[in-house]
Amino acid sequence: MHDNPPIDNPPIDEPTLSEGLATTRSIRRYTDDPVTDEQLARVLHLATRAPSGSNRQPFRFVVLRDGPTAKVVRALLAEGADEVWSGKRDRGEFPNADPDSPTARMLAAMNDYVATFADAPVIVLPCMVRYRAPTTSEGGSIYPAVQNLLLGARAVGLGGALTMFHQTREEAIRDELGIPDEAFIAATITLGVPAGRHGPVRRKPLGRLVFEDRWDQPADWAVDPPGTRFTGGPKGV
Repeated sequence: MHDNPPIDNPPIDEPTLSEGLATTRSIRRYTDDPVTDEQLARVLHLATRAPSGSNRQPFRFVVLRDGPTAKVVRALLAEGADEVWSGKRDRGEFPNADPDSPTARMLAAMNDYVATFADAPVIVLPCMVRYRAPTTSEGGSIYPAVQNLLLGARAVGLGGALTMFHQTREEAIRDELGIPDEAFIAATITLGVPAGRHGPVRRKPLGRLVFEDRWDQPADWAVDPPGTRFTGGPKGV
């Protein structure tokens, strides 16, 4: 256990379930404030309340803070993050955007996130212990727990971002952490006290995402609440 000193923080105004679902952003910038043992315990408790196939609860969570092995794995993850993000840029996946556009702001945030990846206050590797041969549906027993973890972070005043940056260094990471062959790493999640804030997320209009009776047939009742703000993007993407 880490003996973090007491912090004189104001009480967290925990959001309602609906508020949490509608306002949990990907948080990639963190303050230097420590994440306490109590916060981590609460977040992981909520993560482990998630449903899983046959209630087997095959999820496991490897938490990386400041231990000697964590430092090695953090460096590997940072290498993977740089490789993946540089590859996206080199392939031209992000054409030149207006400097004031949401895309430009996202790119700047990602550049900073990748450059400081190894310094994230906490990194969590959600894993799933396989009990049969890999299947296309097995993610249903781990990704609900991943979403619970992110919502739990929101509830205790933290923020997180889900990545797959472990994939290019997975073999070395598994060796360092002693992850058994029957377990797979489902994601890499950074956690910390947000330097920004959570807020209503922008998504495509409900009418473009929900069909009734057959594919691409609109549902008249699929209407977003008043005041909902939307993201852009071509239809069907």
